[in-house]
Amino acid sequence: MSNEVWQIGSIRVTLVREALVPIPPAGLFPDADTAPVIDANRSWLAPHFLTDDGTFPLSIHAFVVQADGRTMVVDSCIGDRPVPGHEAMSNIGDGWLRSFAAAGFDPATVDLVLCTHLHFDHVGWNTRLVDGAWVPTFPHARYLFGRHEYEHWATGADGYAMTFTDAVQAVVDAGLADLVDTDHVVSESVCLESTPGHSPGHVSIHLRSGDEHAVITGDMLHHPVQIAAVDWRMGADYDSVEATATRRRFFAANADTSTQIFGTHFAPPTRGWIRSDGDGYRFDVQPSADEPS
Repeated sequence: MSNEVWQIGSIRVTLVREALVPIPPAGLFPDADTAPVIDANRSWLAPHFLTDDGTFPLSIHAFVVQADGRTMVVDSCIGDRPVPGHEAMSNIGDGWLRSFAAAGFDPATVDLVLCTHLHFDHVGWNTRLVDGAWVPTFPHARYLFGRHEYEHWATGADGYAMTFTDAVQAVVDAGLADLVDTDHVVSESVCLESTPGHSPGHVSIHLRSGDEHAVITGDMLHHPVQIAAVDWRMGADYDSVEATATRRRFFAANADTSTQIFGTHFAPPTRGWIRSDGDGYRFDVQPSADEPS
């Protein structure tokens, strides 16, 4: 799969994809009456985010951020491992790792791994199986986990962090993890931004270089349609009321600005801008004349 690459001032962002799969709208948003909203927003959803047969393409990918002299991996996909209850996503091979190498990256030279949250499809390549043991994939990196998020799943709570033991705890046990607050400043150009709801301590990643800003959403958003349908509950949300409130705050703060939005599950072209649209919002993949392309 081809990778997407963007430049945000001095920051370079590279997408490394693991999978791109079609999902019926009800598979993402089981409680929503999706058809009227899809019809009303078809002009901008299609063709990138809505297929001819009415499904939503969902991407599993990581972003590699090169900023401030460091290489950072944001959310490490599913990995090659069993995922209990999700057989179709289990033992899917090392394609992502090969794509990572093909994009010019070496796991041994990664400095930081940032996880927006600890669900199985965001932590998978944190570790890999070597001689029967789960070992860190990025042996010289520090892994940043949200403290609240980690403490929640470390209690054994039920949910979508079903690979916590081998993809997260194994990193902690190896001494490579730092537990950080949801407003943690990573470097001059990179900081965490609290966006709770989908998970207890969910964060997004804010990038800044000069006057240019971008946000890697994590699972604050699963699909661009949620920009129009802000209150749609995603099936894996921990607290859908809080998730909706988070999106409302985020849209109000970022709509009609130059802030670039990178959706962690958005199909290509992945990056865009939030625009006002009547009483709501839409997603625009084309920059305005005064915005960086």
